[in-house]
Amino acid sequence: MSNTKVDILLLGSGGREHALLVKLAESPRAGKLYVAPGNGGMDVMAKKVEGLDVESPVAVADWAREHNIGLVVIGPEAPLVAGVADAVRSAGIPCFGPNGDAAQMEGSKKFAKQVMARAGVPTAAYRSFTDQESCEAYVRQVGAPIVIKADGLAAGKGVIVAKTLEEALEGVQECFSGVFGDAGATVVVEETLEGPECSLLALTDGRTVVPLATAQDHKRALDGDKGPNTGGMGVYSPVPEHLVSAEALAAMVDIEQRVVAELASEGITYSGCLYGGFMLTAEGPKVLEFNARFGDPETQVVLPRMKADLVDVFLACDNGTLTPDMVSWDDDWAVSVVLTSAGYPGSYEKGKVITGIEKAEALEGVTVYHAGTAVADSELVTAGGRVLDVTAVAPTFEEARARAYEACALIDFEGKTYRSDIGLRAVR
Repeated sequence: MSNTKVDILLLGSGGREHALLVKLAESPRAGKLYVAPGNGGMDVMAKKVEGLDVESPVAVADWAREHNIGLVVIGPEAPLVAGVADAVRSAGIPCFGPNGDAAQMEGSKKFAKQVMARAGVPTAAYRSFTDQESCEAYVRQVGAPIVIKADGLAAGKGVIVAKTLEEALEGVQECFSGVFGDAGATVVVEETLEGPECSLLALTDGRTVVPLATAQDHKRALDGDKGPNTGGMGVYSPVPEHLVSAEALAAMVDIEQRVVAELASEGITYSGCLYGGFMLTAEGPKVLEFNARFGDPETQVVLPRMKADLVDVFLACDNGTLTPDMVSWDDDWAVSVVLTSAGYPGSYEKGKVITGIEKAEALEGVTVYHAGTAVADSELVTAGGRVLDVTAVAPTFEEARARAYEACALIDFEGKTYRSDIGLRAVR
């Protein structure tokens, strides 16, 4: 491994990116750190790049070249689908994140389903539609429960798990109404899968696939898995064996390897992070979805447990030299609770003053990752629906969970909401 310092540009502004920034900064190879657009927590660790359009391939590549950047790390999905990684690599700059063709694994649910079919990967049966009338007719024919998905990127919101026919038809109408923009021009209708969910993130250079630790996200807004789907209300890692057996884990790793190999056979090198969302059914793991980047909030519990030099690992993903021994894990547990603005995932107010983060981080093993925060008039304020990811790492699950909630109680802002049951599935 080289000892050369590497200046890094990190794209994104959420809790995932703050967690990536913290881990990158730990590397002895980390040089100057830049973030675009960043958030209230990232901006104190790295230089904020003003006015850079992170979804413009040309703008990002030009800025990186002008500032002698040695590694661009792309956090969110939109720049990946837009082809930012392609432009950065074309400029001769290493980049962490898949190219535009590979990022279609997230950018188009229909594309992902077709790749899975060719790779022989188990997933929910589906059909896709481009007109509302035939889609509604099909939904009436098969009935509920059923899953309706906008094909494209909808910021984690274009998925309707419909328990009734009425909910399903409302979901179809919502997708075709234009509320999700172009993402809803094609609609995918899937069978409902039963079982616990599990996320498995894997790093890959296009050949070697290195699975990361398992994590279990909590998508619904309210306790008891009720309320609307969100971008994630909390998460823990690892997932215990009574929920994810060794056989199930091996099957999930095999699925991700087959997808990467299938894409390679079609001339698409997938390098970066491949995120598999799985349903652990009675027949074994089946894919719910693939994402083309680190999960949010999974990253906030996976990276604190990872023993690795993230700069070396990300460069190895880019240049085709990734090996499994570059990543190992400590035995601790991590639990992260998401503090949200009142009303999320619907409409919510911004600009509420946040206090208590220093007290929370004074607790042993606690890190507060910023998601929807900003600095206004020298005060830290809310700037999004998911505001903070309060993460605790401890030797036992019970300690980690108790510490995370103790930290949540120390943080305050008007309208603070959070689930009180994060991680309880881990208790047998």
